[in-house]
Amino acid sequence: MSVVVLDGSKLAESVREEVTRDVAAFVAKHGRAPGLHVVLVGEDPASQVYTRNKEKASKEVGMAGRLHVLPASTSQAELLALLAALNADDAVDGILVQLPLPKAIDTTAVLDAIHPAKDVDGFHPVNVGLLASGRPGLVPCTPLGCMRLLARAGASLAGAHAVVVGRSNIVGKPIAQLLLAEHATVTIAHSRTRDLPAMCRTADVLVAAVGKPEMVRGDWVKEGAIVIDVGINRVEGEGGKSRLVGDVCFEEAKARASAITPVPRGVGPMTIACLLANTVRAAERRAAQG
Repeated sequence: MSVVVLDGSKLAESVREEVTRDVAAFVAKHGRAPGLHVVLVGEDPASQVYTRNKEKASKEVGMAGRLHVLPASTSQAELLALLAALNADDAVDGILVQLPLPKAIDTTAVLDAIHPAKDVDGFHPVNVGLLASGRPGLVPCTPLGCMRLLARAGASLAGAHAVVVGRSNIVGKPIAQLLLAEHATVTIAHSRTRDLPAMCRTADVLVAAVGKPEMVRGDWVKEGAIVIDVGINRVEGEGGKSRLVGDVCFEEAKARASAITPVPRGVGPMTIACLLANTVRAAERRAAQG
């Protein structure tokens, strides 16, 4: 079977071009650029890379905003005070707090403190509820990127059986809601699902988001299925060097799938692209509401 490898990097470039045009139109209409503010607490190396990439990407599309870098010793009260100030600032359209946070800080309290209209990560309970009820709101970036990739693959979702392996609030649950909105029949599976391989074999669309390297094997994949691999896992490679792999064994699954995302250059690049799109959307909605 001929398989289509879904290039997330290429699609992300297209999304960024759309965002650049939207930002220019917003500036022409409102006299300012949409503002994205990213907050990093502590010195986690991976988080430092992610936040720098987000700051760089936002500037490349013409957005305003900044990266707020706070020491690991920052108290919860200090972080909440910063978020309150950003909530009150009319030049700020999107707020993102990079996770994970230091253990002394209550992550739920922090995410709940971001105003729903500026919650470009889509994690606030208000936005979660809007998504679940099929109403417009801000949607988590990674699931949004997955849906764009499915559209690029030409997936016919109405009536299709989609199996989502993973039940996190960040990916599993929201992508299940997005698939339901497209009239797919959705099953959420996880590590305790009985006979998980058999469940996966029923999927026309298989989304893997469990954080376990190459857990989904090729014989778990139905012939002709579309496979979306959300996992990004660093494992030891040849010569002691590390390499990135997904939650799906790519080479095995590629032999059975009709379309599949690679790792890297699959879902990952789409996450930042959709963050930028969410920020423009948030700015436009706030402007429309005065």
